[in-house]
Amino acid sequence: MSELRSKTVPLNGAVWPKPITLEGDSVLLVPLSLQHAGGLKAAVLDGELWGLWFTPIPAAEGMESEIDRRLSLQAEGSMLPFAVIERSSGEAVGMTTYMNVDAKTKRVEIGSTWYRKRVQRTSINTECKLLLLSHAFESLGCVAVEFRTSSFNFPSRRAIERLGARLDGILRSHSYHPNGTLRDTYVYSIIAGEWPAVKANLIDKLGKRNRKVE
Repeated sequence: MSELRSKTVPLNGAVWPKPITLEGDSVLLVPLSLQHAGGLKAAVLDGELWGLWFTPIPAAEGMESEIDRRLSLQAEGSMLPFAVIERSSGEAVGMTTYMNVDAKTKRVEIGSTWYRKRVQRTSINTECKLLLLSHAFESLGCVAVEFRTSSFNFPSRRAIERLGARLDGILRSHSYHPNGTLRDTYVYSIIAGEWPAVKANLIDKLGKRNRKVE
């Protein structure tokens, strides 16, 4: 895998973290904008992802509203949203964010992530997490990065655990699922001291996937 590259997007003011484009071998994470709405509408139709009851994913007709929501949170300083661009096709294949931003302590959560069905279980998620974690720990100086998911989102829990994140605890009746049922939230984190080993694991996983070895 070639060295990961990043390019800062100029922004006035003391915003943390600032919008940035993160570049990997197979994926680009670019600052989210309404220009991505058309591609993201096509992406979410692949697998009808909004039908998953345990995680909030926008339907195609609500994509502009969801982009506006994420950009409003960015303006408030609590989120930095990205569109996930597949380099081989140039298509937007999903969304991800830094969220629940704590600029004072230098903590972020990686979440509000979804990918079109075609690219699920490929190297794209692993590379996205490597890009986001590398930037968080090595450029932003984060002390910890969190991941949160529903107790019923078993694929997400397994994926977070495969990253090397550790379970901090379970927030019982923490919020609501999209269908109105109460949600228990599993909270995981990676702290700065764990990052070198987690990074080595992610790079190894990407190498194995590129060699088609699971």
